[in-house]
Amino acid sequence: MKIEECDWRNYKMDQKLKVGILGATGMVGQRFITLLDGHPWFEVVTVAASPRSAGRTYEEAVGDRWKMTVPMPEAVKKLVVANVNEVKKVASGVDFVFSAVDMTKDEIRAIEEDYAKTETPVVSNNSAHRWTPDVPMVIPEVNAEHFDVIEAQKKRLGTVRGFIAVKPNCSIQSYAPCLAAWKEFVPKEVVVTTYQAISGAGKTFKDWPEMVENIIPYIGGEEEKSEQEPLRVLGRIEDGQIVKAELPKITCQCVRVPVLNGHTAAVFVNFEKKPTKEQLIEKIVNFRGFPQEAGLPSAPGQFIRYMEEDNRPQVQQDVDYENGMGISIGRLREDAMFDYKFIGLSHNTVRGAAGGAVLCAEALTAKGLIRAK
Repeated sequence: MKIEECDWRNYKMDQKLKVGILGATGMVGQRFITLLDGHPWFEVVTVAASPRSAGRTYEEAVGDRWKMTVPMPEAVKKLVVANVNEVKKVASGVDFVFSAVDMTKDEIRAIEEDYAKTETPVVSNNSAHRWTPDVPMVIPEVNAEHFDVIEAQKKRLGTVRGFIAVKPNCSIQSYAPCLAAWKEFVPKEVVVTTYQAISGAGKTFKDWPEMVENIIPYIGGEEEKSEQEPLRVLGRIEDGQIVKAELPKITCQCVRVPVLNGHTAAVFVNFEKKPTKEQLIEKIVNFRGFPQEAGLPSAPGQFIRYMEEDNRPQVQQDVDYENGMGISIGRLREDAMFDYKFIGLSHNTVRGAAGGAVLCAEALTAKGLIRAK
């Protein structure tokens, strides 16, 4: 049966794949825990964190640092936290892992490769491997074909089933998919300002009271990621590595704002082939990718929606669109200096972080790259 003929939403696995979460006690790790609770394909059987958390139950290790708005799932409360550095021990009990570890980039690169070399696929939320040439960085609706580079990565690592795949930075989710949907019009110049929620820094207002009624006009490393990562997502595979796209040229400013969840982007675009507003809207609302074609469990039914109201999208009303996995676009209009401008909104810890990684894992499973050991 061809993959596009199979609706994976209704697919029943004989046995769920066993999942480990590396960095399980942090905010993104907690988001993984909540998103995977009751997942039809995946079951969290191992939680791993730093040595200071190891040996305690997950409930004890997290303590009063549970940052989700929903209660901690009962299924994970009594799991004993493993030491994330005991790679072979952790890997031995799982089919694959999600990585959300809090380490230096060099440490993350090393430990994720160590896990891959135990023949354990790693689906990472971290940025450390986003520019490793043979590691795919994927928004599944946009560039699922980049998973094909994994074969070259396996040859480098000397593995049969172990590899690393990553999702891109949360800041690009509210505008990069539009650029992909508008590919035939050739976006050539893009100016973006992102207004980013505090959960992107792993914080709540309780943790970060100075963010109340405040704006910080700097987020370390975000502007470089926001300018360059879309080009890698829009790039191509050549000689066993990802080559980034030449266009569009992107310049970005990133601002931290007093919002808990939801990254908003104000975007200006010039095209080589100027479309009509109606053409642009038609392209985004009908934009579908592998997750929709395959009916993956976490896939939004409609990936990008367009909102006609002048005051939408808004964080309070729209951030949870499609369970946080969809993107909301509004205020698309012609501009005096650019061809068009618009506002985008995405959920930064769901679509932009853990949820995006879960969708990547579902796509990798559907493609046969993640399977039971």
